[in-house]
Formats: sequence, structure tokens, C-alpha cells
Amino acid sequence: MTDDWLEQIKWDGQGLVPAIAQDFRSGRILMMAWMNAESLKLSVEEGRAIYWSRSRGKLWRKGEESGHVQRLHEVRLDCDSDVVLLQVEQLGEIACHTGRESCFYRRLDADRTWQITDDVRKDPESIYAGKGEKS
Repeated sequence: MTDDWLEQIKWDGQGLVPAIAQDFRSGRILMMAWMNAESLKLSVEEGRAIYWSRSRGKLWRKGEESGHVQRLHEVRLDCDSDVVLLQVEQLGEIACHTGRESCFYRRLDADRTWQITDDVRKDPESIYAGKGEKS
């Protein structure tokens, strides 16, 4: 099998592409992260979401510390070929390092304040206790 499919993606100047993780059942957007060609290729090969951590400068297998793995169901590319959509099954039902289902848990209200809309499902301290960096 060739990797021609990777060449059709418009990578940015750092060789990255934004990746949106979406719950494959509910359609809810869980998070956004970055991928490089290696992380996207490995995600497809391993059947799980693997991102590129810009802050750590290395591959980040979602859930490697928290156990909240994203099982990959489908990969889509947008019309401009510069964003990928990962349809995933979020194991443990927590995608955010804050202990919430989604990283998008704040909504801008009419009075221009951010309102928290989602409860914490699990205390982040208990998720990451003694495990180093959040994932």
C-alpha cells in the first residue's frame, strides 16, 4: 500500500494539519489537536487517534496517560484538504484533560460571558495522579 493519500493533504509550514475528533455516534465535537503525516498514518494503522503534541514535540497517543483512548472509526478530509475529521469512539467518555466529555464545554452567552455547560465527569487529579503530563 502506498502513502499517496497523505500527499493529498495540505500540511502547514510545520508539517501539521488540524484534526477534529468527533464522537462517531452522537456527532459531538470532542476536541481539536494537531497531526503530522506520521501521526495520521499511525492512527490509521493502529485504529486509534495519535496526535502530534506541539508543546512536547512528540507523538501523543490519546489516552496514553489517562486511559481515555479514542478508537478510530473513520477519517475524512475537508474540501480544501487542510483539515481532517476523525470519527472516534471515546473510551471512558472523557476526551478533555479537565475531566469533561468534550473540550468544548464553554458557550458564549448573550451577555458576552463564557458559561460552563458540561459537568466534570471525573476529577482530573484522579485521572493523572502520578502519571506525568495530561493526555
